[in-house]
Amino acid sequence: MQSTRVEDFKLESWLPYWLSADDLIAGLAALAVLIAAVAIWQALRGRNPFERRYTEIALRRESLRAEALGTRRGRQRITAASLMSQVVTRLNLLRSQHAHEARLLLAQAGMRSNEVMIRYLFARVAMPFVFGAVVVSDTYGAQMLPIPDKFRMFAALGAAVLGFFAPDLFIKNLVKKRSHQMELGLPDALDLLVICAEAGLSLDAALIRVSRELEQTWPELSEEFGMTAAELTYLPERKAAFENLNARTNMSSIRGVVNTLLQTARFGTPLAQSLRILAAEFREARITRAEEKAARLPAMLTVPMILFILPTLFIVLLGPAVLSIADTFSKKNTAPASTVSRTGPRGGNEPAPRSTVTERPSEPARSAAPP
Repeated sequence: MQSTRVEDFKLESWLPYWLSADDLIAGLAALAVLIAAVAIWQALRGRNPFERRYTEIALRRESLRAEALGTRRGRQRITAASLMSQVVTRLNLLRSQHAHEARLLLAQAGMRSNEVMIRYLFARVAMPFVFGAVVVSDTYGAQMLPIPDKFRMFAALGAAVLGFFAPDLFIKNLVKKRSHQMELGLPDALDLLVICAEAGLSLDAALIRVSRELEQTWPELSEEFGMTAAELTYLPERKAAFENLNARTNMSSIRGVVNTLLQTARFGTPLAQSLRILAAEFREARITRAEEKAARLPAMLTVPMILFILPTLFIVLLGPAVLSIADTFSKKNTAPASTVSRTGPRGGNEPAPRSTVTERPSEPARSAAPP
């Protein structure tokens, strides 16, 4: 049985029929250039969300001003945003009950513009068709996915269901990450609120000051406190601003802070002492969660250790022994075919020397002739 050599390996045998090695190399090179460009753009762009938003608002204002001052009104262009808006408007998705829940979910993810709402609703409608079309085109075309012929229809239906839930899962993942960041920065924010309250600032001024100080370190929490401070200035009831904060965050820790602030405003209890107690409780809760994760770590490492570490350890320890045993049993006998030993007495009690005569089976026997 001949072993496969490295020189016999061909990349074309592992690629689909429609993809050559040159195309694969060119595509990988283009992907590397694209990733490098995105990395450079991410490194060079501004990290301050308020500055980016202010720049977007300024650009939008200039574009609206240019459209208003323009004398000629050209033909309206059909863009992707306008197409999404037309589809969502004709299907009357903005007035449905799902739209209200989606707006709350997007607000928890930090997305509050109407354009994001339209894109989300359009994605919920379009993604099932896109995922199903991709699977169907792959099964009848390139066949990149290993799907049997009798399961093509089920694969397309499964892809459509996945496309329906994919936008919701993506937004919920963003909400989870944002909530985690706010959980980490909440004790620091409460400490700053305590300092501001002890310095004599009101609640509105303290929230504005804390929002300004947390702008670089915890931008998510800074944004929420800034919006709450703005709502406290123009809403008729202060309770509505705090309820909006609860709805935008949907976090138990924020609800505790809001309840403390409402009780302080209602019963006149000292604000600084209540916030200091809350900050200590949140820090203890964070330490407790870290200890719980550390306690769960041995149980969580059991399965990866069984699957990845123990097989490698067995191979390293038992591999040489197994190879030596296999060599011992597979070794062929290379000794001579037959040996003849002749011994005889020499005289007296001396042992006779042994003479060994090796017979060669391959040579023919020779008859001894008299001289």
